[in-house]
Amino acid sequence: MALKTLRPVVLPADTRTTRLPPKVKDPIYNTPEFMAWRIMVVKRAGYRCEAVDHHGLRCSKGQPEHRVYADHIRELKDGGALTDPANGQCLCYSHHTTKTIEQRVRRYRNS
Repeated sequence: MALKTLRPVVLPADTRTTRLPPKVKDPIYNTPEFMAWRIMVVKRAGYRCEAVDHHGLRCSKGQPEHRVYADHIRELKDGGALTDPANGQCLCYSHHTTKTIEQRVRRYRNS
């Protein structure tokens, strides 16, 4: 005889006190200049993540198996140039997310 699962008596509730607004893409990222910069940065890296670990080994993630991002080494909010080739690197999702979070924390602590 199989046991039936009962529905929970108390349904989950959204306990967030503040709902964040949806993320809006800055129009500057849709300009032809930025799009050309992005293509150049990713192509220059051979469509592969350029992050290097503490052993000196380069990340092996790249297209087409993994999505890669053209990342500003010095973020625009910190005075980095939008289309300077020297201010660009190609990163996989995990390295891009890690770098972005670290930069936000650093910026928050310095404010």
